[in-house]
Parts: sequence; C-alpha cells; structure tokens
Amino acid sequence: MKNEKYVKAITSQSDDFAKWYTDVVKEAKLCDYSSVKGCLNYLPNGYALWENIQKDLDQRFKDTGVENVYLPVLIPESLMEKEGDHIEGFAPEVAWVTHGGIERLEERFCIRPTSETLFCDYWQKSVKSYRDLPKVWNQWNSVLRWEKTTRPFLRSREFLWQEGHTLHATAKEARERTQMMLDVYYDFVTKDLAIPLIKGRKTESEKFAGAEETYTIESMMKDGKALQSGTSHYFGHDFADAFDIKYLDKNNQLHSAYETSWGLSTRIIGALIMVHGDDSGLVLPPRIAPTQVMIIPIAQHKNGVLEKANEVYQSLKKAGVRVKMDDSDKTPGYKFAEQEVLGIPVRIELGPKDIESKEVVVVRRDTHEKMNIKMEELVTRLPEILETIQKDMYSHAKEFLDSHIDSATTMEEMVEKFNNNHGFIKAMWCGDEVCEGEIKYETGGAGSRCIPFDSEKLSDKCIYCGKEAKHMVIWGKSY
Repeated sequence: MKNEKYVKAITSQSDDFAKWYTDVVKEAKLCDYSSVKGCLNYLPNGYALWENIQKDLDQRFKDTGVENVYLPVLIPESLMEKEGDHIEGFAPEVAWVTHGGIERLEERFCIRPTSETLFCDYWQKSVKSYRDLPKVWNQWNSVLRWEKTTRPFLRSREFLWQEGHTLHATAKEARERTQMMLDVYYDFVTKDLAIPLIKGRKTESEKFAGAEETYTIESMMKDGKALQSGTSHYFGHDFADAFDIKYLDKNNQLHSAYETSWGLSTRIIGALIMVHGDDSGLVLPPRIAPTQVMIIPIAQHKNGVLEKANEVYQSLKKAGVRVKMDDSDKTPGYKFAEQEVLGIPVRIELGPKDIESKEVVVVRRDTHEKMNIKMEELVTRLPEILETIQKDMYSHAKEFLDSHIDSATTMEEMVEKFNNNHGFIKAMWCGDEVCEGEIKYETGGAGSRCIPFDSEKLSDKCIYCGKEAKHMVIWGKSY
C-alpha cells in the first residue's frame, strides 16, 4: 500500500503536464522554493545532477583550451551602460544594490544578470598586444534576473550556470570559437543527456542583447514545447569598441578585438525531466545519473542476504559503476517506487532464491524490463546494459522529436496544425520582424525557435505576408 500511495503522489502527464512536472521535482527532492521569493533551494538530488553536468562540461571546455576564472557578483551601473543594447535588454530584469550598510552608495551596483561588462572592463586594462590574445575564459557561478513568473529549474530569479567569454584578434577566430562552443553543447546534450536537438541561429528579435548573432540548441519536451538548452553568441567588436579594447599587431598597428560568449544553465535539468520522465517520476540517462544502480536486498533479515548484497555492491563499485544499496527498513515495494521516482537507471533485486541460483534480477528503469543475470557475469554485463539504456533513451526521444515536427505553407494550415497538435512547425519567413510577431500572435504564442542549419526550402513565399521568403524557420511554443 505504501508503494501505491507513493506513486499516486505524481499526477499523470496526460492529465496535467505542468502539475506532473512540479510533482516530479518535489517527489524526487530535486529542489524547493526558498524563503527568498522566486529563488530555489537546490537539494542534494538536484545538485548532484548539476555537479555531474558541471564536471563533464568543464572537462569538455578545457579540452578546447578554456580556462576558468571568477569575477565579482556586483557590476557598477556605469559599466552596464557602456553597451547600449546590452543594458536596454537586461534593464527590466536587473536587481540594484543602493546601500552599503546604512550608507547610500554614490553609484548603484547591479547584481550580475550576466558578466560581459566585467570581462570587457578587465580586458580593456590588460590586453595591449596580439601576444595577449586569445582570451578563452569561463566562470561557473550564479546570476540574478528579476523574473516575474518562476518555475523550478526552468525560470527562477537566481540560477546556476556557466558563462564563457572569449576575446580574439580576428573575426574569423571569434566566429570559429562561437561555432565550436555550440558544437560542444550539442555533443554533450545529445550524447550524455540523451536529448535530441535542433541546432540553428536565432532571428534578430530573439538574439542575445548586444550580440551580432546568437546560435542555439533547441530541445522538445513531451508536451511539444521547446526549451532553449544552450546558446553561443558572436559579438563582433561592438563590446570591444564600447569598452575601447584594442591591441597592437605584429606591425604595431592598432586593432579592435572580437568577442564571444556562451552559456548553459540549470534549465537543462528541466529538459532532462520533461524529455525522459514518465508517470512514475524521473528517468535519468546512465551517463549523467548520480546513481546508476540501486541494489535492493529482498528479505534482508535472512541469513547471508545483506552479506551477498554488499559483495555485489563492492564488486560494482570497484568496476567504476556509481552504485548504492538500500538496506533501510522500508518495504521492498516502497524501495522500488522510490528508485523509480529518482530515475535511477537500473535496479538490482537480490534475495535468498537469487543467492541459491547464483543470479540477480536486473530491472531497467526506462522500459521496466527484467533480466536474470548470473552473479559472475554482472560486472561485465551491467556496463553494457547501462550503455544500451543510454542509446535507447536517445533513440526514443529522437523518434518523438521527429514525429512532432510538421510543416505548413499557409497561415490557415499553420494555425490549424498548432490548434490540433503539439510540437514544432517548419515554415518559410521573409525576415521581417513584423511578420514574425504576427505569426506568433495568430498561432497563440508559437514564436521562432531558430533558423536551422539544415534548412530546406518549402516554398518561395513567406507564410504570413506572401513576399519572397529568406529563411525556413522552426516555430513553436516554448518555456
């Protein structure tokens, strides 16, 4: 009965997807709202996911030559104002510090919503020669943006992320770095998180404030909505000019530098939940799961059960598997349900009968498939099973994404398809922001997600105004 009650705490996806999401976050103990309105307490289960994401991405960054730094949390107002588009874009979300103790500050400080201005301020003082370039830096930190509506992981006032910032001697180098980091994100999210993506460029109205070009990886949740999962921005020399960052080349000629930035945040945990989760809770890909295997002893009070379970635990741990054993006094049914809510990829059941047959029962979280495996083969078989789960989860999510992308050549067709189905729609666009806004309005909120790199030509005309089309765009509602 305890098991039954535990599962019922999670609303079915088909009944209320938004409530299902909130229930999973709560029951899996990933995070919870704090007493600071709009801010989260990241609980051990949720922070462990972020630690694994951080560890994996950090190494990928360093493999491309990235170095980690840390800059202040406070930004003087005068710095924020140096790049006009930047401050205009972030002004509604900025939180200001006006007092130090009981004294009013001569100049306000904003709590960083992003750190381009701080990096530029430092580079203006430190970069003088071509020998000082490139700068390829990243920081792991939190930022504060005064969001009006918040949801766990997806949108909160303070959130965790990494923000990379680079400075280059040429536009070519900067563009190459912009693309390189987008590819790093794409490789990480598809391979380690098992989330299929659409990769492309944002429209002018959707690009990052102050950027010349913004590139994105877009994922689709099980309710058909998009989640922007990582972005990489090419700034050109606009920020460098605003901050007077110039360098002398080999011929002693003065040049402007070129800048990029790129970021991925804890929103990606929201994507993990909504791409893979089911009505029993989380379903975590093995490569990113904090715990890959949970051993659950059956009839653990009987002689030899806990000893054998611990023997299996030690052998798997020695083999490099992230394994835990639940030897608490909860019932096996409750332990099973808890393991499923937490999304642990594999459960191993081991009781007196299994010890007698020298086998264990291995249960996959993603498919609930049960397998009897000889104990002597477990250390060899289990890594293979985990890798199969990883690949199967990606294939399942990719099949869902592909089956929920449609196309339209008229507004009537587009509106009808958005009304009757959930997912993305491919349609041609003239490049006019007015048309872009009207399409979003008439479809009830389906905005431009990106201009995909692998575009196709569906027609010669813009779906809204009928003028010559310049781009094929992926349209969809989003978080």
